[in-house]
Amino acid sequence: MEEKLSCDGGHEFKLLLSCPSGLSPSQVSVVFDEVYDRIPHTDHTLEKSISEIWDARVEQSSSLYNGTKFRYGGYNFNVENDPKQQPHVSLHLGLTDYRTFVGTNLSPMWERFLVPSDDDCIQCQHTSSPLGNGAVVETSDRRILVLQRSNKVGEFPGYFVFPGGHPEPQEVGIISHEGFQELNQCHMINSKVSQEMFDSIVREVVEEIGTPADSLSSPIFIGISRRILNVRPTAFFFIKCDLRSDEIQQLYSSAQDGFESTQLYAVSMSDLENMASKMPGCHRGGYALYKLMVQGTSDSLSHPLLNENFVAS
Repeated sequence: MEEKLSCDGGHEFKLLLSCPSGLSPSQVSVVFDEVYDRIPHTDHTLEKSISEIWDARVEQSSSLYNGTKFRYGGYNFNVENDPKQQPHVSLHLGLTDYRTFVGTNLSPMWERFLVPSDDDCIQCQHTSSPLGNGAVVETSDRRILVLQRSNKVGEFPGYFVFPGGHPEPQEVGIISHEGFQELNQCHMINSKVSQEMFDSIVREVVEEIGTPADSLSSPIFIGISRRILNVRPTAFFFIKCDLRSDEIQQLYSSAQDGFESTQLYAVSMSDLENMASKMPGCHRGGYALYKLMVQGTSDSLSHPLLNENFVAS
């Protein structure tokens, strides 16, 4: 069984980007480049601890797999002066792997990898910081779907979460940065990775909840939250499902990845607010992003919330 993380302080989060109006796939692009990869720490002992922690974890669980992940490296936010022009976000992604994630973000010494800075990307330049994803799924009878995590998972066992996981580099044929230096190759791979951001969250919902893909609307991007504990970033999306909550409950029993959770809840907005207090910080941030979307704002897209922390009471 994987080592379980302490959840002390795990409710705190920071919103890195909030998009209350929601962005369609045409409004979100990706720049995939090695300049957004992790920068090794100058402390050689700290760097060495990454492989030591990983080796110890593999000894405990031989089933651990060192897969590649997209590393979050910031974004550009563009709003044209012309009100008829749609806002656009460009996500900056590098490449990392699960081994480095375990040895930096999930390390008992994770705070030593941080750089004192108000700039999030500088602060986290030595951490793996794989970009996760999460979906706020609304049923046809206006319920929100929430999972309770299994007690056998490594992070936050038993906690409430939205369905989600990670966009996967392998899905678009990425193993390393090699072969994508040519300009036409860069355009092609950036387009594929951008599409994977949206395809992957649909895939996660289908696998974790059991709903067929054709029952789900096209996802809209609502922002990025980061758990303060372990500086864990997650991109959140809003999806509508044309099935009722009772129909989805029946499908959940045969979900492909149902082993990751023990129960599916379909809850009202008021119940969701109560459940959010029992979510890991990154998912509590997802609830905050959804709440901003529901409330709406006078702006079509809010400015990045780079310096505002939302702390659990």
